[in-house]
Amino acid sequence: MSESLVASTPIFTPAVFRRSLGDALEMAHGVDAVAADERAASLAKRSLKKESKVWGLKLVISMMDLTTLEGKDTRGKVWALCQKAIRPDPASRDHDIPHVGAVCVYPTMIPFVKQALTGSGVHVASVATGFPSGQTFTSIKVEETRQVVAAGADEVDMVIDRGAFLSGDHQKVFDEVAEVKEACGPAHLKVILETGELANYDQVRKASLIAMYAGADFIKTSTGKVGVNATLPVTLVMLEAIRDFHHVTGKRVGMKPAGGISNAKLSLAYLVLLYETMGPEWMTPDLFRFGASSLLNDVLMQIRKEKTGAYQSGDYFTLD
Repeated sequence: MSESLVASTPIFTPAVFRRSLGDALEMAHGVDAVAADERAASLAKRSLKKESKVWGLKLVISMMDLTTLEGKDTRGKVWALCQKAIRPDPASRDHDIPHVGAVCVYPTMIPFVKQALTGSGVHVASVATGFPSGQTFTSIKVEETRQVVAAGADEVDMVIDRGAFLSGDHQKVFDEVAEVKEACGPAHLKVILETGELANYDQVRKASLIAMYAGADFIKTSTGKVGVNATLPVTLVMLEAIRDFHHVTGKRVGMKPAGGISNAKLSLAYLVLLYETMGPEWMTPDLFRFGASSLLNDVLMQIRKEKTGAYQSGDYFTLD
């Protein structure tokens, strides 16, 4: 990507970070929906030269969270996913394909995943807090979080109470995120907004700011369990909220679009969006992840195509 693609000029003066719902709501101005849609569509049309494309596709792999969140998950299925996470393309001759960012599972699988990933550099992630609905008692959300961290999770994915948020009970949403963050201890907290249920971009920005001011290390679009998941315009709105929050507080918060990102071309569009909005500092798995397990094989196929000039069948790659 060209060095001319730079982040926007800061519009806020950094100050001491305070956890305050009032500060979050003060920054929750309206979003120009037409402008967000148009900018996202424009950036999605950017083309990348071959070298930049291969570099970008490898970066996409390093940013993926491979996930299995099904009631029928078995140790065998999870073990296979962990091997895929460590070596996405075992047949690659030059061994230049990176490992993914994390493997995300239900809490009971954490000890097994931790053992399978030992020494690999791949993080262990777990959902918690009444995933995917978030409709349970706060005390249970906090206790479940403590247990998943004690079991070995490096990252915790919580989901906000959308019912409380949409009813205007922003204090409850803020307090729950803050309590769960405290329960995380050393683990990173990814807060899922379930943007497909938040009605409009104004609400997405407001939920993003509430989550960040309450202590989120990452904000995430979706659980992958509803009809509408990540989109480029929603991701743009969330990234702009992250940018503005960083300018005010000096704190870096990560972003994770999840669900509906199924091909390499679209994943590169997300990278362009990220670069143009946040700049090169955010082009790292520490600050950007994809929740898109079905994406991996298409990215691997595109890398092979760029190297060899010919597509290979999906049969040449292991199943996720």
